[in-house]
Amino acid sequence: MSAHDLDGRVIAIAGIGGGLGPVVADRLAKAGAVVAGTDRDAGALEEIGAGMAEERWDGRVVDMLDEDATREWCAALVERFGRVDGLLHLVGGWRGGTPLHEAPLADWELLHDLLIRTVQHTTRAFHDALAASAHGRFVLVSAKQAQAPSNENASYAAAKAAAEAWTLALADGFAGNRATANIIVVDAILTPRMREENPGGDFPTFTPAEHIAAAIEFLCSEAAAEMNGQRLPLTMR
Repeated sequence: MSAHDLDGRVIAIAGIGGGLGPVVADRLAKAGAVVAGTDRDAGALEEIGAGMAEERWDGRVVDMLDEDATREWCAALVERFGRVDGLLHLVGGWRGGTPLHEAPLADWELLHDLLIRTVQHTTRAFHDALAASAHGRFVLVSAKQAQAPSNENASYAAAKAAAEAWTLALADGFAGNRATANIIVVDAILTPRMREENPGGDFPTFTPAEHIAAAIEFLCSEAAAEMNGQRLPLTMR
């Protein structure tokens, strides 16, 4: 794709401060997008924004478990930039490793909020803006466990499966519209920090954050305009 395939498009990133977010933000900015990120960590937002042109960056601390606050985030972006063309859901979290009959249900409650409720609030808040855009895009980063749950990963797999179902329902609502909603599926994410902490480490089932960022750029581009309601696997097996 060209260096400016996303030139001028306003793309919001929920959970930009995680291991994947800065890589995605950098990739989209280099493709010409205006990046609007939110995270609970103000320091992470400041660090990411330091590498962006002021007029092409918007960083805000938003509680995405508060639906009103999430709607206010979207409204603020529309007020500043005139529109929102894309929404990426990179909010992550994990609990697991214990058989489902022994695992605390508090794990489910935590993952429900992180992986489902934030998807619900962001998609509801940004729906009209995405539907009104000539290039409306929603992208969820999910995990293969959603389709292949294990006994020791029940809460995580169920939460991811619910988030995927919600995304596919959003895609169904976009049918006949120019907006799309798609899912990128990984096993685990290899971040730059992981490489720094374990140079030369072997991560055979991990998908590099850079590859995920490239896939997100593709889904936000015109090359994927006809792609809606699809799961794009970036897994080795």
